[in-house]
Amino acid sequence: MVKDRIVLDTNVVSAILKGNAEIVDKLENYTPCLPVIVCGELLFGANNSSRVAQNIEIITNFINATEILAVTYEVAEKYALVRNQLKKIGRPIPENDIWIAATCLTYQLPVATFDKHFGYVEGINLFL
Repeated sequence: MVKDRIVLDTNVVSAILKGNAEIVDKLENYTPCLPVIVCGELLFGANNSSRVAQNIEIITNFINATEILAVTYEVAEKYALVRNQLKKIGRPIPENDIWIAATCLTYQLPVATFDKHFGYVEGINLFL
């Protein structure tokens, strides 16, 4: 059986790595995908922790087990449109989240996130 793909936001990956059984159960029928931006956020967190080597290994193993979604020219085009749309409605969101949203829209995938502000992005499909 082919599983549907889903984009994981950084906060969802953190919940998975902390052993949040409810989140793991909700995502078990999906193939996880990570925007390269999320990879960067995860690696930053690991490098900024008190157990750098251990956390780098954990994060690297997780990243290697997922499909990585690249930032392409099409993603950059979507980024520009999303950022402009958010500016027009007066709902700015964190810069990295605009890139994550643009990646989801480009690849036409839902995003698993705890961040409600993704809901301001026109056309985004939220999960969780």
